[in-house]
Amino acid sequence: MARTPVLTFLIVLACVLQARSSLISKFSATSAEGSWLWGWVWGADSTVSVVDRSPPLTFHSRPATFGPTLENPLLGYVIPLSSFTRRCPPNDTSANPGPSNSGCPVLCQSGDHHPDPTESWIALVQRGWCPFVDKIREAQRLGARAVVVGGEDPDISGLPDTLINMYSKDASDVTITSTYIRFADYKELIDLIDSSTTSHAGLKTLSLLITTEYSAWEWYSPILTFIIILFLPSCLTFVTLLIHRVRLARAAQRDRAPEHLVKSFPWRVWNGTAWEKHEGSLPQPPLSSSAVDLESGGAQSSSSHEAVGDPLPWYESQEECIICLSEFAKGDRVRELPCHHIFHLDEIDNWLINRKKLCPVCKADVTEPWSKTSSAPLADVAVVTDEVVDPLTPPTSLPTERTPLLASRDQNVVS
Repeated sequence: MARTPVLTFLIVLACVLQARSSLISKFSATSAEGSWLWGWVWGADSTVSVVDRSPPLTFHSRPATFGPTLENPLLGYVIPLSSFTRRCPPNDTSANPGPSNSGCPVLCQSGDHHPDPTESWIALVQRGWCPFVDKIREAQRLGARAVVVGGEDPDISGLPDTLINMYSKDASDVTITSTYIRFADYKELIDLIDSSTTSHAGLKTLSLLITTEYSAWEWYSPILTFIIILFLPSCLTFVTLLIHRVRLARAAQRDRAPEHLVKSFPWRVWNGTAWEKHEGSLPQPPLSSSAVDLESGGAQSSSSHEAVGDPLPWYESQEECIICLSEFAKGDRVRELPCHHIFHLDEIDNWLINRKKLCPVCKADVTEPWSKTSSAPLADVAVVTDEVVDPLTPPTSLPTERTPLLASRDQNVVS
């Protein structure tokens, strides 16, 4: 039973990994939804900052899952590809409508100004029309050191304007880093470039700093989620059972008699003719004058009671242990309770200390002061006779074992 949660966790984890592989195979690099789903299981934190503004303007971004990892911050001039390129014929914009700055191949340089290949510059493109990896390859062919990909307009595409992870199954030839920013940030960055007074090789630009901080939480978050889902109920169940066990143990402790009190009760040894009395481990209070001296033997006690007309006391006439139902034999040690019932010493000690603090016969609480009137058996309350009791006659004394039940009345008697 203890291995059931672990086995369940391993099964669920295997299903998650299989489902993730299926998603990767189904949604290739040409699918925008595939890149968005992949972002649920992998991601990192990065920033794109415009450093030639005061104070610097920072946008949150998400690095691509392909290409080299950006270990150190990268500083360069950001240049939109549409500012010096166009689609080569016949893949012109008129025949294939799409974002003007999509960066989709094949691009041909146009105009008199082009980025200096000896300078560190960063290409700026927009999502759409072609896979992410094709955009990165084209910017790499044109000499860019990195690529910033902006999102699509959510009003046109219907997709949420959130950060995603750009994914590709085969991007072994990509040697530059790339990152993704939201459409709102891309639009603001384009507006800043258009209004910039800084130029590079005759092209309007800004100084851009890209930094990346990979977080382990992004990778472990699905696993931790399943661990919490699987083990949190188990922990709550364990705490509940623990509290229940503690309450049961406390309740059971209240129902037991203290060991030092049980050991203080006197014990006796049957020598074949009489009970030899021995005191308990703790001193006992002196018996009242009405108590019977059991050390003098059963025969002497019986004669004294017969002289005054009283029945034989139950603690002298007891011949067997009510716990094991065995008759007392010579050499048996018995424990005498305050109610004067006797039992085998080891058996009654175990009963009182580990189970109940009540006498197995009369249910008297051994931890409370004993009263004969409240715990005495029926033999002391009423004398047993063979007299037939009329069921229609109201009882004149307390009922005994000879008193017939009400259900045994004669059904032919007319009231």
